[in-house]
Amino acid sequence: MRSFSAAALRMAVLALSLSAGAPTMSLAHEGHDHGNEAPAAPVAAAPRGSSSTDALELVAIARNGRLVVFLDRADSNEPVTDAVVEAETPEGPAKALPLPDGSYGLDAHWSQHSGAHDVLFTVTVNGSADLFPVTLNVPEPPPAPPAAGASAWAAGLAAAHDFQSHLKEADPLPLIIGGGGFILGIAVTLLMRRRRYLPATALVALVMALALAPRAFAADGHDHGGVPASHTLPMAAPSAGGQDLARRLPDGSIFVPKPSQRVLAVRTVLTASDTLRRTVELPGRIVPDPSASGVVQSSVGGRLSPPESGIFPRLGTRVRKGEVLAYVTPPVQAVDASDMRQRQGELDQQIAITERRVERYRKLAPGGSVSQVQLEDAQAELKGLLDRRAALDNIRQKPEALEAPVDGVIAEANAVAGQMASPGVQVFQIVDPGRLWVEALSFDALAGGQDATARMADGRILRLAYMGAGLADRSQAVPMHFAVLGGPPELRTGQFITVLAATDAQQEGLALPRTSVVRGGNGQSIVYEHTAPERFEPREVRVEPLDAGRVLVVSGIAPGKRIVSQGAELLNQVR
Repeated sequence: MRSFSAAALRMAVLALSLSAGAPTMSLAHEGHDHGNEAPAAPVAAAPRGSSSTDALELVAIARNGRLVVFLDRADSNEPVTDAVVEAETPEGPAKALPLPDGSYGLDAHWSQHSGAHDVLFTVTVNGSADLFPVTLNVPEPPPAPPAAGASAWAAGLAAAHDFQSHLKEADPLPLIIGGGGFILGIAVTLLMRRRRYLPATALVALVMALALAPRAFAADGHDHGGVPASHTLPMAAPSAGGQDLARRLPDGSIFVPKPSQRVLAVRTVLTASDTLRRTVELPGRIVPDPSASGVVQSSVGGRLSPPESGIFPRLGTRVRKGEVLAYVTPPVQAVDASDMRQRQGELDQQIAITERRVERYRKLAPGGSVSQVQLEDAQAELKGLLDRRAALDNIRQKPEALEAPVDGVIAEANAVAGQMASPGVQVFQIVDPGRLWVEALSFDALAGGQDATARMADGRILRLAYMGAGLADRSQAVPMHFAVLGGPPELRTGQFITVLAATDAQQEGLALPRTSVVRGGNGQSIVYEHTAPERFEPREVRVEPLDAGRVLVVSGIAPGKRIVSQGAELLNQVR
């Protein structure tokens, strides 16, 4: 009897697994997703209201029994921090006090009660007052959570109903086959054991009851496509003091709370149509001003030596015009040295003879034996011989001094003690960092005499003044020179930049800062329009270069729109 009961129990378990496995194959059907958790509820913002005029924009947010007011300029989204904000609330008049973050706050205990609350704000800025009516809708508070017993009972009913719905929707063929096989096995066993069938019969009744019991849960008031309606646990409503988060909405627009806009420093600009010159981008590089730069070269070949200080000027050292930077000592060959010594010997002999003559003439001149003219001629001849002798000594001993031709900074230095300098080879280059030019190559006909702008690799902008253009092509391009106006001290000669110069062609369009245009996921250029105080919508545009700081929007937006000019790249990353 015990062996039969154990065998019957194993067969019952097998039958139950077959009956449960059939619906399992169809768990992932429409309306059910049991492999993953339920999607999280969307984040709801705190109760808020907004109002705006042509000049100002006001947003009021209720949180934890207080009302925070954000006041910005409508055209630029710049915070207004010097206003006087007064409010007519359901509890009477109140004055909002400035907060450290540039907003205004006041106590609002009435905001903790559900319902629609009307508030009238009076804002005074620079002596001008505006009215801002705002309505705040506070939702009902979430219901109290059910007791532990009720929660367990509701969870059990939901689980039973879900199991019954799976049995209804599953394929009945595997269940029929499993049940038939089980009953056939019981019948064969009863025939073999004869009267020992009472426990097996009881076990069969239990299995059939478990299989059919879930149908009893399908009572009135239940939704058979999901969890019973009468036992569905309500979703907790968002707290009025919850944190507001920037997020992208299903329609592609972006919700950015005012506190986040302050952190991201989002600014806007009002678009206006205008007739502007078409510009072209030219490759350019930084070159020194020819009138404020110079090179130091040796006129004769020789060996370099440092100046009297004993140190060659280093890179970046500021020097003055006429300052000695180095010395060049010309080398003297052996043949030249022999000739010079022979020449010096001849001069020494002539000097000695002339000196004796001068002495003799000086003694005879007072007595009239020698005229004064003869004495002066002899003295002049002696002086000439002495000068020639000194010149030979200087050639052998005195080096050539290399002096700075202009005031400036050492930009290049190729001086090493003992180095042989060839004639015409540059030893130093001196550049005035306050007077630099830009040389650009133009492949198109540009408007002559027009100033331009340049953009550096890090995005900084340079203002350029037109200096002139060449008449001879260089690599099938016309060189153009521009002077840098107020350039940063980090500029270096040879640095490559992009020059944006105007042409004679004109076109209609909207000028926007380059920071307004960002790349979308498909590579399209987009800008963000400020359509509501806390809402930004992307707009696809077609742009062309205008200058180093602006682009020309040819199509995609109309005049009079508020477009984000600062912080667009950060908005584009909100998901």
